[in-house]
Amino acid sequence: MRCRNGSLVTILCVTAFFSLSWYTAWYRDKDYGMDTYEKQFLELQQRLFHAEKENQKRSRDLSTVLDEIKRAVAEKRNAFENHTVEEIKWKVLNMTSKLPMQFSNMYMFLPHLLGHEDSLQPNVLYGHGRTGVSVVIGIPTVKRDKQSYLLDTLRSLFSEMSPKEKEDCVVIVFIAELSAQYVNDIANVIKESFPHEIQSGVLEIISPSPLYYPDFSNIKETFGDSKERVRWRTKQNLDYSFLMLYAQPKGTYYLQLEDDIVAKPQFFQPLKDFAMQQATDDWLILEFSQLGFIGKLFKCKDLIFVAEFFLMFYKDKPIDWLLDHYLWVKVCNPEKDAKHCDRQKSNLRIRYRPSLFQHIGTHSSLVGKIQNLKDKDFDKKVLYKPHNNPSAKLSTSLKVYQQYNLQKAYLGEECFWSFSPVAGDYILFEFDNALQLEGYLFRSGNIEHPGDKLFNATVQILPLEKVNSVPQGSQIDEDGFIQIGKFVNGIAEGEIGSSFGKIKAIRIKILKESPVWALLSEIFIKQKK
Repeated sequence: MRCRNGSLVTILCVTAFFSLSWYTAWYRDKDYGMDTYEKQFLELQQRLFHAEKENQKRSRDLSTVLDEIKRAVAEKRNAFENHTVEEIKWKVLNMTSKLPMQFSNMYMFLPHLLGHEDSLQPNVLYGHGRTGVSVVIGIPTVKRDKQSYLLDTLRSLFSEMSPKEKEDCVVIVFIAELSAQYVNDIANVIKESFPHEIQSGVLEIISPSPLYYPDFSNIKETFGDSKERVRWRTKQNLDYSFLMLYAQPKGTYYLQLEDDIVAKPQFFQPLKDFAMQQATDDWLILEFSQLGFIGKLFKCKDLIFVAEFFLMFYKDKPIDWLLDHYLWVKVCNPEKDAKHCDRQKSNLRIRYRPSLFQHIGTHSSLVGKIQNLKDKDFDKKVLYKPHNNPSAKLSTSLKVYQQYNLQKAYLGEECFWSFSPVAGDYILFEFDNALQLEGYLFRSGNIEHPGDKLFNATVQILPLEKVNSVPQGSQIDEDGFIQIGKFVNGIAEGEIGSSFGKIKAIRIKILKESPVWALLSEIFIKQKK
C-alpha cells in the first residue's frame, strides 16, 4: 500500500495499515474467525487506497486550474498596463471578427462597451450594402417633439439627383433612437415613401444597438447648459461618430447633413466637381453650408481620425466646437496669434459659395428649442464661381473697376471687372513653378451683367521648354506664347496637351477694342494630379 507523505490521508493510511497488520496477527494467533475478519480488513484497505488515488487526482486538477487563473490575470494586467488595445482585442476580448468598423480605440473612449461587442453592430433595417461610390451622405434623425422634416429632406435630395448620380451615391438614414417600435415605424414610412430608392440600394436605414449609449444620468453640466441640453449634445456627438464609422468604407467622400434641410437644384455634380478639383489633398473639410454641421464634406479615409477625436471629447463640447478644435490641433501654432491660426485653418477648411443646402427646421430635436437658422449664402445669385487654382503671380493691363480685382477673382472671392478693353490688353497668370496642366476655363459675364463679356480674345500658354511643333491653326508670338484657344460667346474652355510639357504662364490676350466692359466670373486652371 502506497501513501503520500505530509497529508491527513497519509497519517490515516499508515495508522490503518499497522492496525490492520496487528489485528490480523492477533487473530491468526488466536485462530479466531481469521477468514471473515481478514476479508473485511482487506476491503477496508482497498477503499482507503482508492481514496488516496482520488485525492491525488483532485490535487493535480486544482493545481492546473490555479495556474490557468494566474496566467489569465497576468495576461490581462500586462495588456491594460501597456495600453495595447490590439492585444486586448485579440487576447482578452477576442472580438476582432465582430467589429463592423475599423476603429481600434473605441473601447478606450467608450469603456461601457467592454464585454458588449455586439453593441457596435448597426441594426440594418433596409439596405443592400452598396460600396465603391463617390459620395456617401449621412443623415442622423431623432424623434422630434413637434414636427419631423425627414421625408421632406429626402424628397429634396432625391428629386435633385439624376439616375446616374443616384448610382454613384448612397444615402444613410441613421435613426438614433432605442425604441424598437419607433425605429421600425419610421423605417417603414421611409420604405413606403421611397420604394425605388430602397430597392436600388441608394437608400439605407440603420439604427444603433440599445447598449451603444452610456449612462447619461451622471453627466456633468458645462458652459451654463442645462443637464438636458448637455445630454442632447453629448448623444449627438455619439450619433455623428457612429454614422461616420459606418459610412467610412463605403465611398470616397462623406457628406454630413441633417434631417431638416433642403438641397439646391442639381446640387450633386457641383459638389463632386468641387471636391475633385482641389489642387492638393491637404484639405480636411469642404463646406457647402455655413451653418453648424450641415453640408460638411470629408474624405472617407479621414473619418477614422475625425471620429476618434469626437469620441475622445464627446462629453465636453458640441460637435461644431470639436471640429474647430480638431483643425486647431492640426495646424495652429500656440506661439502665433489668432489671425495666423485662422489663415492656417482656412487651408484645411475650404468654403464653397453659394451654399448648396439650407436649414428649414424650426423645431429643434432638443425639446422646447426654437431655431430660425438660415444660411444667407443659399439664396444668393451666382455672380462668380470659385476654384482652387495653383499659386501664381497675377497682372493685367486692364483698368480695374473698384474692388473687383484679379487677385480676388483668382481666389474665388469675387468676380474680376474692368473697363472696356482695347487691342493689346492682357490678363497674365505666371505660376510660381512651371506646372503640368490639364486644361482651362474662363467664363465672362454673369447673371447681373450678361453683356460684359470677352469676345475678341485668345488664350495663350508659355511652355517651360521650346516646343518643336504646335497644333494646326495655332500661332506663336514673338515672346514665345502659343495660342491654344479663343473666347466663343464669352467662354474659353479647352484641354492642354501633354506635348507642351510644363507651363510657365497662361495669358488672355485682347485682339480688338470692345464696346463693353469685361467681367470674368469664373477662372479655372486645372492642374494635372
